[in-house]
Amino acid sequence: MVTYYPELARRVRSQRDLQPELYGEFDFDQQPDRLATEPDVDSALPAWVADRAPILEDDRVLELISTATMLGDVVADPYAALMNTHSVTQLIDMLKTACREGIDAVPDAPPELVSFIAAMEAAPDWIDFDLVREGARQERIPAALLAPFITRGAFIATFTNTYAALPMALTGALSGKRAARRVNETASFFAVTTLPGALNRYGPGFEAAAMVRLMHSMVRYNALKKSDKWDTAIYGMPVPQVDQMPAGMIGQYLLARKARQQGRTKFTAAERAVVEFARYRCFLLGLPEELLPSEPDDIMHVLHARSALLRHGFDDICRELVSGHGRLTRADGSCARRPHRALHHRAFHRRDPRQPHPRASGHYRRLRHRAPQASAGYLRQARIHDGCSTLHARCALTDGRVAAAALAT
Repeated sequence: MVTYYPELARRVRSQRDLQPELYGEFDFDQQPDRLATEPDVDSALPAWVADRAPILEDDRVLELISTATMLGDVVADPYAALMNTHSVTQLIDMLKTACREGIDAVPDAPPELVSFIAAMEAAPDWIDFDLVREGARQERIPAALLAPFITRGAFIATFTNTYAALPMALTGALSGKRAARRVNETASFFAVTTLPGALNRYGPGFEAAAMVRLMHSMVRYNALKKSDKWDTAIYGMPVPQVDQMPAGMIGQYLLARKARQQGRTKFTAAERAVVEFARYRCFLLGLPEELLPSEPDDIMHVLHARSALLRHGFDDICRELVSGHGRLTRADGSCARRPHRALHHRAFHRRDPRQPHPRASGHYRRLRHRAPQASAGYLRQARIHDGCSTLHARCALTDGRVAAAALAT
């Protein structure tokens, strides 16, 4: 029975009407096996993180997670389904053009694309763009220095649960060398969105969010229509919105834990800006407002509930994904695809200044070419230290803009 979230439930059921060819046979009334509501089963919530019992007694959060577990993307999924009549390249090109130049720049734009872009442009009333800009400014250094490591940890967490990992595994998105590419793309997304103006309507972060949504929708389509291994009675919706929440809100969850450990029930002004930045980024990724709480206790409770209701499962697919990720990741955390190019490697493993690197000038030219969104003032702060690209410590500590510009290389 729907009691607390009728609008969210309506959105879930609308998927069948919007895409009968994809969701016509999907039973939205059937609780998938992945949803662990029994008190005596193993879930993805470790006992040392939180007690599962109070969560199972909270009818409101149970309804929230159960409903969001059945929600895909009501505007991106119909566009991805055009793979039946358009090539993937055509869909990507049209989406990029719409993001960069506007929907009117796309000749004969399909109505699915018009609806997709319109939904992203319709910023909700609860968004405070002044806080979003301030939060992005504060997140630039963490995004440059920590995002690659946090992203790898998040992927491993996904790999260790068969219900969350299977969609990507079935489509090959997390197999072989594509896993390394996927990790790098995700880390780059979280970094790019912190650049000045990136989340504006025609900014690179807006486009990056649209591309992520298209990729997830294509995974859903392929899992439901082209795979004989996807059992909706067991796995439910491929890549549901509830599974995207941890990646989008993990930083805010850590801020919430910090606040509670310090005895606070509210965020500081600086923390509030970071939280609002993350909430808007998640909105652009398609997450509903119901999954984007704004207060410390609520953030922790919803994240804990998602894990508490995700059934534990580790199988051969998980084992292969974890093993493959280890082979593709170096001991220092950098992907094997791009050796010695990660920011942390350049910062902490630079050459002896008395031995200039022969490719220094070329690297600086690449920095200028690949980070056009960074102003000349930003690039002037990036020193070539006797033939080695490094960050000017003073500038990195003041506003982080150099770190973000360097990360774009």
